[in-house]
Amino acid sequence: MISRDLTFVLGGARSGKSAHAEQLASASARPVTYIATARLAGDAEFAARIAHHRERRPAHWPLIEAPVDLAGAVASADAAGHCILIDCLTLWLANLLCPPDGGEPTADYLARFSAFEAALGAAQGKVIVVSNEIGLGVVPLGAATRLYVDELGRLNQRIAALSTQVTMMVAGLPLTLKSAS
Repeated sequence: MISRDLTFVLGGARSGKSAHAEQLASASARPVTYIATARLAGDAEFAARIAHHRERRPAHWPLIEAPVDLAGAVASADAAGHCILIDCLTLWLANLLCPPDGGEPTADYLARFSAFEAALGAAQGKVIVVSNEIGLGVVPLGAATRLYVDELGRLNQRIAALSTQVTMMVAGLPLTLKSAS
């Protein structure tokens, strides 16, 4: 019997996954901590995306910014009777594989996956994780892009296997892939 309460919400760009995850967090009737994985905005368009997310979520939700140490952020925010919303694995992986200095991928990114998975497995509260599903298209041409798509697919599979509930968002509609009941 799985004792954890882990919900995984994935979908394509603009599928409604973040809004759905926020609704689930609000409906939990628990104190919510929002963990954002995005680095600070590097351009006006990305700044507008971040602002949109900020404006949509309740102001009383504490925010933890975790562009790299997601396992540490989960461990610090976790508590019985609380809810953590993580948005999103897609940006977290981009931070690990595409550092802002243009260097090579973070050497320990696979260890960070394992640490994150362990933090989720040990969580006492409700956790909601958001990620993109980007593996539905053609195989990318560049090696770096293929690495990113492959690693996100593997990470999504790991989190889905650990989750008690998995929802795929398509055109704003939630499709249950794995149910807690």
